[in-house]
Amino acid sequence: MKDLPIGVQSFEDMRSRNYLYIDKTEHVHRIATTGKTYFLSRPRRFGKSLLISTLHELYNGRKDLFEGLYIYDKWDWTQQYPVIRLDWILISRETPEEIERSLRNKFMRFARENDIHLYSDYASDCLEELIVELHRKTGKKVVVLVDEYDAPILDAIGKPGELIAAIKAKVQGIYKILKGTDDHLEKIFLTGVSKFAGLSVFSALNNPKDITLQKYYSTICGYTQEELEANFAEYIDVLAKEMNMPRAAFLDEMRERYNGFSWDGQSTVYNPFSILRVFDERRFGNFWFNTATPAFLIKLLKKRNQVEKYTMPVKTTESVFGSYDPEALETIPLLFQTGYLTVKNIVFDNELIYTLEAPNKEVRKAFSDHLFKEFAGLSSEDMTSVQRDMIRQIRELDSEGFNRSLKAMIAHVPSILHIAEEKYYHSLFLIWLYALGFKIEDEVLTNIGRIDAVWRMKDTTVIAELKHDRQAPLERLLFEAEAQISNKKYYERYAVEGKRLILLAVAFSGKEAGCKITGTQKSFMR
Repeated sequence: MKDLPIGVQSFEDMRSRNYLYIDKTEHVHRIATTGKTYFLSRPRRFGKSLLISTLHELYNGRKDLFEGLYIYDKWDWTQQYPVIRLDWILISRETPEEIERSLRNKFMRFARENDIHLYSDYASDCLEELIVELHRKTGKKVVVLVDEYDAPILDAIGKPGELIAAIKAKVQGIYKILKGTDDHLEKIFLTGVSKFAGLSVFSALNNPKDITLQKYYSTICGYTQEELEANFAEYIDVLAKEMNMPRAAFLDEMRERYNGFSWDGQSTVYNPFSILRVFDERRFGNFWFNTATPAFLIKLLKKRNQVEKYTMPVKTTESVFGSYDPEALETIPLLFQTGYLTVKNIVFDNELIYTLEAPNKEVRKAFSDHLFKEFAGLSSEDMTSVQRDMIRQIRELDSEGFNRSLKAMIAHVPSILHIAEEKYYHSLFLIWLYALGFKIEDEVLTNIGRIDAVWRMKDTTVIAELKHDRQAPLERLLFEAEAQISNKKYYERYAVEGKRLILLAVAFSGKEAGCKITGTQKSFMR
C-alpha cells in the first residue's frame, strides 16, 4: 500500500516518494489553460496548499512529477515560467510591522536565489521590482501563487478595529502591486477561506474569476466517493476487516460521517484530513473538526443566540456568498466559509435559492457538542455522560430516568437565564436535540419553541416534540406535545421504514422539565 500523505503539502514530495496521490490535474489543466486571475475559497485543511504546490511545479516544468497523471500529455513542458509563491501561513502577521518586515525578508531572499538585486525599502515596492526583473531576466511573464491570502485578516478578527484596519491596509498594499504589474504577469491564483470586501485583490484586480461555487471546480479539493473507493481500496479492506464490518457497511459509515461537503449542491467530497486520519489511526473520530474550529465561532453563535442557523436547514440567495466585511461578519456566510454549513441543494425560483446544512455527522455532532457545552456550561466529561445516559434512557423508554437527566441538565444553566433570557432556552433546546443526534426538520417546524425532531438510528426512529412555556403547567405542556405528535401523525412517514418507533414528548415550564417516552401505541395511532 502507498503511504498516507499525512501533513504532506508538497506536490514534489507527494510524487517523488511513495505517497498516495489523488489526481486533480484535470482541474489544474483547466486553470492553467484558461483565464488569467483565479480565486478559490475552501475551508482549512482541504488541500488548498497542495493545489498551490501542484501549480508551482507545473509552471516550473517538472514533467517527471506528472508522469501518469491526466495533464502529462496535455501540457507543453518546454514552457517554463518564473513563479512567486506567497504562503501567508509562513509570514509573521500579528501586526502591520511584522507583516512588512517578514514580507520584505521573503522577497529579498527570493531575489537573491534568482540573482536579482532589490533596491526598495518597502515590501510592496520589492514585490513590484521582483516581478518586473523576473520578467526581464527570463523573458517569461511571472506566475503569482498566493496561499491563504486572507490569513492576516482572519487572525485579526476579534481584535481592536484599528488593528484590523491597519493590517487590512498593509495587505491591500501588497495586492495593489499585482494590479499595477499586470503586463508582467502570466497567471495569478489565490486561495483563502473567505472573500473579504475592501481588498484590492477583488475590487481592482481585473475581477478575479471566483471558482468557489462553479460546477467544474466543485471537486478540485477533497475526495469524491469514487476517488475514495478507487485509491484507498486496500486501506478500506484492511480497516473494515479490523472493525469486523462488511465492506459495504464500512463505506456507508464513512459516507455518513465524513462525506457531504458540496459547493454546487450535487457533487460531494470528503475532507482529506479526516480520511487520512481514519486510516492512519484505524478508528472513527472527529478529526477535521478538532483541528479546524476557531473558538471565536462557537462564542459568536452563543453571543448572537443564533444557533438555529446551524441546527436547521438555511435557505438563502447567492448574495450571501459575496464579499464580507471582516469587521462585521454575518453568521451564515461565516459558517459557510469555514465549512460548518455546505450547499445541499440549489433550485431556481426567480433567482437561485441555496439550501445550506451541516455537511456530515462528524461536523454536525462535534459542532453541536461544543455549542451545547458552551450554552449549558458542561465539561467534556459531563457532556459525554449526559449524552450516553439520555440515549440509553430513550432506547429503554425510561421516562423517569430521562426526567432526572433533564433536571440535571437544567441545573447547569445560570438561574438568571431562567427569568430574563427565554430565547436562550430555545437555543439550548435546539442544541440539546442536535447534540443527541436528532435532525430538526424545517418542513414541520412551526417556531423555535415547537419543534418536530427526528433521530434515526440503525434499528430505531425517535420522533420528538418539545413544548416550552414559563407559565403553563408541566402536565398540560406534556399533553399538548403528545397530542401534536398524534394529531399531525408524524409517525406515519417513518412507519414504512420497518424500524422500531419511539415517541418522545418533552416539556419545560419555568425551571421544571418533564418528558414522556413511549412506543407506537394505539393512543398515538388514532
